[in-house]
Amino acid sequence: MIFPIRDENPQIQVPYVTYALIALNVLAWLALQRLGVEPGLSQSVCTFGLIPADLTGAEFNPSRMMCEIDGQPDWYTLISAMFMHGSWMHLIGNMWFLWIFGNNVEDAMGPIRFAIFYLLSGLGAALAQILADAGSIIPMVGASGAIGGVMGAYIVLYPRVHVHMFVMVIFRSFAVPAYLMLGYWVIVQVMGGYSSLGETGGGVAFWAHIGGFLAGMALIFVFKNETLLAKHQYRGWKQKQHADPKWKKVPTRNQRWQ
Repeated sequence: MIFPIRDENPQIQVPYVTYALIALNVLAWLALQRLGVEPGLSQSVCTFGLIPADLTGAEFNPSRMMCEIDGQPDWYTLISAMFMHGSWMHLIGNMWFLWIFGNNVEDAMGPIRFAIFYLLSGLGAALAQILADAGSIIPMVGASGAIGGVMGAYIVLYPRVHVHMFVMVIFRSFAVPAYLMLGYWVIVQVMGGYSSLGETGGGVAFWAHIGGFLAGMALIFVFKNETLLAKHQYRGWKQKQHADPKWKKVPTRNQRWQ
């Protein structure tokens, strides 16, 4: 197993929205999902999770229903599903990725734009999953689609920034450019998406990850603020090697958001 532990990218401003999103996800897990304890977990997933067949009206096999579908589309689940999770590890993993990549993306657009960008990326992820299986009655939950959008934006903004990866098998870490790390992640999602086609059970919403990533790559050109982005010395393809050892020591939080 390989996962990121940090990146070599200075944080210029306080990422208020990134912090708020993490807090909202944790609060939802505590208050609505009862820390993953049944029956609270199942009830929250059925109530707030996104069920494609519920929104599309497509035919489905009633014998495989996990949740009741009353024929009235619950459109609010397009948003609420982004803040639900299926387990402690699901929540922790998603929040870890948001923590590592969210602050620098928020830096490039400001808090209000970032909040809108995040929600739109999540909607793009939901649309991709619905298109992949419109008749699915499996609830989709998790922030990973929206976070996929954050990662898509990151690879456009900071492709050469080094990301330190930890490899469980050898119990060591190494650093690679973001475009390699995130490119590898995309390949894994595509392979997983194709292998999951036709499955009727639960699992990972690979197409939501891909949809969110692509949405983020496209939306960043609309939402980025060139003035804010210019404060990042490691933006674009400028960085061709590891950051300077003093990469963290840059003037930070001494300018207001524009």
